[in-house]
Amino acid sequence: METRAISRRTFLKTASRAAGAAAAFSIVPRHVLGAPGRPAPSEQLTKAVVGVGGMGQGHLTYPGAKLLAICDVDEQHLTRTLAKVDKDVKGYKDFREVVDRDDIDIIHVPTPPHWHALISIAAAEAGKDVWCEKPMTRTIGEGKKVRDAVLRNGRIFRLNTWFRFSGGFYGFGTTVKPIKQIVDARLLGWPLTVTINAATGFDWKLGMWSGRTDLTPQTVPAHFDYNLWLGPAPWKPYHAHRTHGSFRGYWDYDGGGLGDMGMHYIDPVQYILGKDDTSPVEIEADTPQQHPDAAIPWRRIEMKYADGCKIILDGENKDVNAPFIQGPQGKLYPGLRSDVPRLAETLASLPEPEPQVTDFEYAVRNRRKFALNESNGHRSCTIVNLGVIAVRLARPLRYDPVKEQFIGDDEANRYIDQPQRAPWYLPA
Repeated sequence: METRAISRRTFLKTASRAAGAAAAFSIVPRHVLGAPGRPAPSEQLTKAVVGVGGMGQGHLTYPGAKLLAICDVDEQHLTRTLAKVDKDVKGYKDFREVVDRDDIDIIHVPTPPHWHALISIAAAEAGKDVWCEKPMTRTIGEGKKVRDAVLRNGRIFRLNTWFRFSGGFYGFGTTVKPIKQIVDARLLGWPLTVTINAATGFDWKLGMWSGRTDLTPQTVPAHFDYNLWLGPAPWKPYHAHRTHGSFRGYWDYDGGGLGDMGMHYIDPVQYILGKDDTSPVEIEADTPQQHPDAAIPWRRIEMKYADGCKIILDGENKDVNAPFIQGPQGKLYPGLRSDVPRLAETLASLPEPEPQVTDFEYAVRNRRKFALNESNGHRSCTIVNLGVIAVRLARPLRYDPVKEQFIGDDEANRYIDQPQRAPWYLPA
């Protein structure tokens, strides 16, 4: 059941060999061909949602595209969802049948993370745009391949976390924008240390997303294709706790609370610090010995960039008085409380951050890179995965953000590119 070449991919390859204007259209979805650079007003974007369990239900109703198909390996999920959507929506069990359809522009990927890379790459190769859940990928190597596939095929990609550009940022009572302005103006000095814990407004959910170490095999329910749900993940005997709502507690499918909440918390920090094109170079975790299968709570993870900036993930919430951001010239707490004199007055005069494209429909129709995309999203997901690897190995690591590999550490590098269970594979 390998991911196979599909019709739109064939079209793209053929079009790429054409000269002049025909080649220019090879990366533009069918609906924009009505007029140069603009969508035909009578046409509508179309979408499919792969995975309609918990998170997938939210993807059904995002505006901007008409739902044509849903897909799930659990027949109960599929039946329940088909009963609530339009009658012309078709249901599938195998995502490849969805990707094969030429009338779908956007593939939503709210599956468990061990499927994100394969489905996103297949969609990009099929000439479709992608809206993917967080974390972007379960491994760093998968993230590199998704990024490269999206860029190679000229697709639009967005990740489903939005705090860098919209919404209240947890305990701050504000958006990320004023925090970004304060940091960009160097009002706190440089380098900075960012602490993410309950005191600064965040909940790592480590207990909620812990795996169990006492699982005994159960009978696979008749309505559930467990083999297809596992897909590229190693085969393990079925137990209900591995799947659906509690899969996050197992390394084969996600990264515990760090995998679940990491991009929500860390991606805005990456944006605030201006680190969208790099990664930490030193990573160290304070953790109990981890189980090889089940994620259990860790205590603390520290990451340091080449310029001295640090991110501290405080899993035990010990730093009860910690500021969210601290620099040599000041501290910033939730609610924009700070010891910087006259901060509110200064903030009112600071320049706006660089504009971002934050409407996915606009990004797709106008072929504009979305605010959180395949490149900066890969970097923020890399931070999550660096933390996961440090927790699993329980020792300090050194990372090269240019080569995207650990330095002199074969064991750590094996976590970057993990094998896929046959017959599934990622492109070379």
